[in-house]
Amino acid sequence: MSTPSADHHTSSRPNNLWRLIAQREISTRIRDKAFLGGTLFSVVLIIGVFVVSAIVSGGPRSYDVAVIEEPPGVLDAAVQTLSIGEDEPAEIDTVQVDSVEDAEAAVLDGDADLALLPTADGYEIASEDGTDSQLASALRAAIAETAYASNAEAAGVDLADLAAGAAVEHRALDPDSSDAGARSAVAFGFAIVFLLTAMSFGMAISQSVVREKESRVVEILAAAVPIRALLWGKIVGNTVLALGQVVILVAVSLAGLALTGYDELLTGLSGAMAWYVVLFILGFVSLAALWSVAGSLASKQEDLQSTTLPGQMLLFVPYFVSVLAGESVRTVFSMLPIVSTMVMPGRIAEGDVPLWQIAVAIASTVVAAVVFVRLGERMFERTVLRTGGKLGYRQALAMRD
Repeated sequence: MSTPSADHHTSSRPNNLWRLIAQREISTRIRDKAFLGGTLFSVVLIIGVFVVSAIVSGGPRSYDVAVIEEPPGVLDAAVQTLSIGEDEPAEIDTVQVDSVEDAEAAVLDGDADLALLPTADGYEIASEDGTDSQLASALRAAIAETAYASNAEAAGVDLADLAAGAAVEHRALDPDSSDAGARSAVAFGFAIVFLLTAMSFGMAISQSVVREKESRVVEILAAAVPIRALLWGKIVGNTVLALGQVVILVAVSLAGLALTGYDELLTGLSGAMAWYVVLFILGFVSLAALWSVAGSLASKQEDLQSTTLPGQMLLFVPYFVSVLAGESVRTVFSMLPIVSTMVMPGRIAEGDVPLWQIAVAIASTVVAAVVFVRLGERMFERTVLRTGGKLGYRQALAMRD
């Protein structure tokens, strides 16, 4: 079937007809139960991650220690040691027993984490497996501290004078390193969100185009609006939907971070999130044009497996690079078009990135978006009304209007 000239439509129709197509795309998707269900599932999944994290790490750490007679000052000193660097102080509760046998039984039965037993020279710590736990280390340090203080007082020695010159200060060379794990998780989240969003929306765009070709709806639409407007409407409509979905997921994630005590981390990630939105829009527009062309090249749904392969490769290759590659490779890839959407925000989240590298990433992705959309327009106009078999990308480029 021959392709009608898009120029005729363009000259006789308003230039804003793409908005009608965009509105049609948006209204169709937001009524789609699969789309709504997928978004809801993602939100529930994120909430579940934070709930589990809060349950596992929430609240002060609490320990039970079996004692025959509580040693004066030792448990209080151990609590101070365990609470260093924590938002909430640790707690140590005593399990009073009458004998060594009862203390050992309390540990073996799980009623106590450790047993603190008196000996002729001091104390003995008894645990089920004999491992040197954080609680055992804190108890040993507390016993030594209280023993030194008691012995110094008995000998008439001023403990402050005895400890003169022994003060040790701890200076952090990289204050952000304590959040390194969380920052790496955020970087991974940036990559996986773009991958899943681009894949799900991209396949939806391609399937939509093929369905319209199979049902001949595209011919009706092409008679009413320019073919170029069809492409731009699909790009804009799906970009708005994808960005809206990402904003919802990011908002839920931000709320989760704030509620679980990562307020300082949020401040450090604000720049990364802002750049992520910019790169997301540019990268998605580029891929949306490619996904639309993938649909126009196919004549039936089964053809999409091959026509969408280039788009899938553009997503999976940078994803694996962002997850597996070393720092030098990630630095280079973070400045490449489209790939930068996955890699650059993660690098910004993990640490300082030179502004010129961010500028290169933005510029290269803008250039790629322009090239992809221009090529997409040309191929889409030539192929979307053609039926009778699958077309290749080279065939589409070689076609004449």
